[in-house]
Amino acid sequence: MTGKIGIYFGTDTGRTRRMAKLIAQKLGDRAQAPLNINRVRLDDFIAHEVLILGAPTYGDGELPGLATGLAQESWAEFLPRLEGLDMRHQTVALFGLGEQEKYGHEFVDALILLHDAVVACGARVIGAWPVEGYSFKASQAVVDDRFVGLALDQINQPALSEARIDAWLRQLDDESKALEEHDARA
Repeated sequence: MTGKIGIYFGTDTGRTRRMAKLIAQKLGDRAQAPLNINRVRLDDFIAHEVLILGAPTYGDGELPGLATGLAQESWAEFLPRLEGLDMRHQTVALFGLGEQEKYGHEFVDALILLHDAVVACGARVIGAWPVEGYSFKASQAVVDDRFVGLALDQINQPALSEARIDAWLRQLDDESKALEEHDARA
């Protein structure tokens, strides 16, 4: 296991890559440089104790991939490789991009697909994010009145993204410390 935080994203337009780079910049030497998931070997991916995974939502609430018109593989092709892996010793935080006005009926739905895939492997997911401050009709990524990860809208609310990332990273630090304390007592 590596001590650096692994940051992986899927993207076509580059918006998710830009947000991954901003997150990495804010984490400094605690994180590796973000990588597009289509360039990642499974061994490198699972070598991290902490992962930050990002994806936009495509089509009808789908992960980016060949079926959604991307020229290269992305999350849709990578996630099936995780099936059967033991990720019980990994902590995962998620961020997703969506457009809440035009696609408010499936806002950041891809987050739940990432969430469910890593939870099925036993990973602990941290970083649930409040739904307040967004205007959307529905999202499969809302569980217990919170998004399963950070929701960003670079089309309608780009000026809010950096402050949201800052607050989310502080939240992740607090949640990580609480998990470490819990594990130490267990």
